[in-house]
Amino acid sequence: MKHVILGAGPAGVIAAETIRKHAPDDQILIVSDEPEAPYSRMAIPYLLVGQIGEPGTHLRHAGDHYQRLRIGLQRGRAVALDTAARSVKLDDGGSVGYDRLLIATGSSPATPPIPGIAGPGVHSCWTLADARAIQAKAQPGARVLQMGAGFIGCIILEALAARGVKLAVVEMGDRMVPRMMGPTAGGMIKDWCRHKGVDVHTGARVERIDREASGLMKVKLSDGQVLDADLVISATGVKPNIGFLEHSNVRCLVGVLTDEHLQSSVPGVYAAGDCAEAFDKISATTIVSAIQPNAAEQARVAALNMVGKPASLPGVTQINVLDTLGLISVSFGRWEGLPGGQHVELTEPDARSGGRHLSLQFSGDRLVGCNAVGWTEHVGVIRGLVEGQVKLGPWKDRLLADPTLLMEAYLASAQAQDVHAVA
Repeated sequence: MKHVILGAGPAGVIAAETIRKHAPDDQILIVSDEPEAPYSRMAIPYLLVGQIGEPGTHLRHAGDHYQRLRIGLQRGRAVALDTAARSVKLDDGGSVGYDRLLIATGSSPATPPIPGIAGPGVHSCWTLADARAIQAKAQPGARVLQMGAGFIGCIILEALAARGVKLAVVEMGDRMVPRMMGPTAGGMIKDWCRHKGVDVHTGARVERIDREASGLMKVKLSDGQVLDADLVISATGVKPNIGFLEHSNVRCLVGVLTDEHLQSSVPGVYAAGDCAEAFDKISATTIVSAIQPNAAEQARVAALNMVGKPASLPGVTQINVLDTLGLISVSFGRWEGLPGGQHVELTEPDARSGGRHLSLQFSGDRLVGCNAVGWTEHVGVIRGLVEGQVKLGPWKDRLLADPTLLMEAYLASAQAQDVHAVA
């Protein structure tokens, strides 16, 4: 049996290792479009601040790891898939045949169509090559403008600030992290960043980037302001790498649509990670949830099914934990709420610490989502209540009256239901 894995990120590597564990004689090939050893993009901010070197980004540190496990590594980018012939066409004109295929191609930066964005001095922060270019430019005192203040953008922001640059951030939304945080929470993160010396522009977008002979960039914003920059970082979101599937039989929505076994619409073709669209039991719909814990679990489940060991994904996890210049924020589930649902918010402003904010969203007597800023107590409890779809009963009204009673609600509701289920 030959297993081909497209993508050498966490999903691809974990899938390959899982296949080898359960199928010691099968052939495994990872195809990657980067000239690097398999690495984690989430480690790049740590590289930028000097906490690790490039080897520290590698997913596996033993030099002979893949050779020892007899996992082949091949350079190439998939450009087409022929499911009838069970073959993947690569950008060098060659092709790779397979018996089982895992699409773990991840995602790529979504670059907006802005005049001047393709010129020198503008980079995403997505690859090791990007990191090298940013390290060279983002020296102390350099003027850096970052487009985008979403989840990934805030992680990059943290690393840039640590390098001592003069940082400006431009976000189209009316607050920071608009796809993760509500107005109050996102506004608190914005205020905190400004308190820490970051020049934050929300409700604005970059309209064009002009360059002077010296290399200085003049960045024009939609509100009429013009900002100077030595370096521009584009962090305006990502999109799944599924373009090569356009003329295949693999059904895609936002990502590759998968069933509970991570199999696509074509038997023998699976997907995992940032390019996979899986069922979310909280929202009762399919979503792409591009976080590494999901990638790891999806890869494990897909790999088991690829070697004939039935396994199911219980659902994707919708959780983000963010550290923005020392202010911790978390987002669970349907943080924006559901139609007809109830919600409660508690906010405690504090300019010195960034303040605290807690927002709980309910559907019936279940907690379906949460935003929290500066409120790190009982994060595990919140996750358990949301992902466990725990029936709160009378505790729902108690939480509406006092949202800080989360631990008491969990002990009274979740544990009682567990006992009842066992009985």
